[in-house]
Amino acid sequence: MDIFNIYLPIAGIEFNALLLVLIGFCVGVLGGFFGVGGGWIVTPALNIFGFQMAFAIGTDLSNIFGQTIGAVKKHQKMGNIDWKLGLISIATSIVGLEIGSEVIIALEKAGDVGMIVRWCYMLLLWGLGSYMLRDYYAMRPRESKDEDMGREQSSRNKSGNGRPRISERLHRITIPPMISFPSSGIEGVSIWIILLVFLFTGFLSGFLGVGGGFIIMPALVYLIGLPTAVAVGTSLVTVLFSGAYGCFTYALKGRVEMIAALILLVGSAIGVQIGATAVKYIRGYGIRLLFAVMILLAGCSIAIEQVYKLTDIAVYSTTAGLVIMGTAMCMVLIIIVRLVLESKRGKKLRL
Repeated sequence: MDIFNIYLPIAGIEFNALLLVLIGFCVGVLGGFFGVGGGWIVTPALNIFGFQMAFAIGTDLSNIFGQTIGAVKKHQKMGNIDWKLGLISIATSIVGLEIGSEVIIALEKAGDVGMIVRWCYMLLLWGLGSYMLRDYYAMRPRESKDEDMGREQSSRNKSGNGRPRISERLHRITIPPMISFPSSGIEGVSIWIILLVFLFTGFLSGFLGVGGGFIIMPALVYLIGLPTAVAVGTSLVTVLFSGAYGCFTYALKGRVEMIAALILLVGSAIGVQIGATAVKYIRGYGIRLLFAVMILLAGCSIAIEQVYKLTDIAVYSTTAGLVIMGTAMCMVLIIIVRLVLESKRGKKLRL
């Protein structure tokens, strides 16, 4: 496979072009399907296979910006984006991100911030993943009954509007001013609830150093009550702007390997179309189940990385990277298979 090796002048290394295309394809599928940037895959993968960490982050941010443009266009055509809510999320998340960053700086001066962040990251991933799995298995029987009526989850709670119970409680708080989001089917919610949710997700992004979509997608579903498909598309709006900002700042520092970024985009441009199309055919709870499994495994990779930091045994760091890439490839395979099966099923029903 050495025939596919190319020299990357900015990073100053040789890298396999086919591997770059594969990584880009996986991230594209997952980004279009889940509404996340994929930095938790690309950055460690590039770093393990030879990139210095700064170049891995900068190149990843460039790829995120490029692939998300295609994903946003695709979801916009399918009507899965609430632009009003998305723009509010960007403005508020920036404030939360700055607060989270300041907390990190303060902790860095006090001691080993890396260990604190990794533990918080694991608790967040495992906690959120476990909640989503419990929610899936608790509500799956009801969703199956509603399937023939064409609803994602009409009997999810007593009010019958399809929103999770947590968001229902938040929607009962009527502190003015009130705001509506017709594109998401949300009427009369307190603007303070919306701002606090995005301030919190922004804080987590700044504190944990993860992409906004990774946190915002489940927050939109479980805290604000968006339909899953709309939550995926709307979260991509935040990812698009954060990716653009990150790409710009790292490019100014000379830490973006443009050749690698362009090759990644070749794979991700194809993957994004597949992932976004799959949202149309796979029901909301199917998306949430796959997302839950993905973040639980991502938490396991962070745990393995934590062991590496404590023992300094290199095999653990390599294992963490392999878990990440293995998870990504398995998720992509499942999504593609489900897409093919559901699309065939849809054609039969139309006949």
